[in-house]
This record gives sequence, C-alpha cells and structure tokens, in this order.
Amino acid sequence: MSGWVAYRARQFFRALTASLADEELNEAQQALTPAQWVLFCRMSPADRRHGAAVYRALRARAVHSPDLLAAALLHDVGKASAAAPLWMRVAVALLERLAPDWLERLSRGTTRGWRQRLSAYLRHAELGAHQAAQAGCSPRTVALIRRHHEPVERPTGEEERQLALLQEVDGSW
Repeated sequence: MSGWVAYRARQFFRALTASLADEELNEAQQALTPAQWVLFCRMSPADRRHGAAVYRALRARAVHSPDLLAAALLHDVGKASAAAPLWMRVAVALLERLAPDWLERLSRGTTRGWRQRLSAYLRHAELGAHQAAQAGCSPRTVALIRRHHEPVERPTGEEERQLALLQEVDGSW
C-alpha cells in the first residue's frame, strides 16, 4: 500500500506542475499524424506530460512500433471528454483502491453534473479509443487505447505483449 501511496503522490504533484519541453512536444508531433496531434493537444497538460513520459520510457526500451508509440501518447485522450478536475481524479484513484463498489454506484444513474464527468472519466479508455479511430489511428493503436486498463495475465500474441508493456510503463508514470 505504501508504494501505491508514493506513486499516487508523485502523480499528483506531477499533475500540478505539468509542462512539456519543446523537444518532447516535437517528438510527440513527429510520432503522430496531424489529426492525432489535434487529439494530443486537446488533452490536459498533465495528461500530455504523462503520455510523453510513457512514450519516452518505451523509446528508452528500444520500442519502435508506431502503433504502440501512438497509443502511449494518446492512451488517456478520452479523459479530455470528461473534463474531470484534479480533485475528481484524486477521488477516483482513492475510491478505485479503497471502495470500488461505491465508485461504481456513484458513476451510474444520472447523466448530469459531476456524475456525468465521473462516468466519462471512468469510461475514458472506450471514449479515447473511439476518438483515436476517428483520427485515423490503426486498429492496433485503437485496441491498445481501449484495453489499456484491461488486466493481462499471460500475454499471448503481439497485441497482448504490447498491451502488457504499455500497462507496465503507464503504471510507473
């Protein structure tokens, strides 16, 4: 539990101070098509920073797959649809860990106000996959974005190996 708390604390402070160097922005722009770049730019500064960090970590592991690298940059693009403030993101992280049933109940029902944002935030992988498909991402990239929170116990096949790697790196940033 203490490792999870430290990870979330780092994540919180990164969100407060999120910014990207010009070099990181240039790398991201070169890795994406113009339509995908528009999606990337719609994300919050914290989500852009996170996507760039995941991208760079994969590049440091000598990953060259355009599908996986695009998914690294765009895996949280669906969060932009939710427009979830930082307090909600913190609440979701805590509730996912401590009271997942309560979180599920809160996200059902009404489609107004903060509950609508909460529901969209919790469905960000599906929303992001839809947006990525509309922006011309490959079927593999779309699948990786859609599944980036889906547990993979024993990866079989290239897509699942890439998904497991994306999840591993995503979980460290």
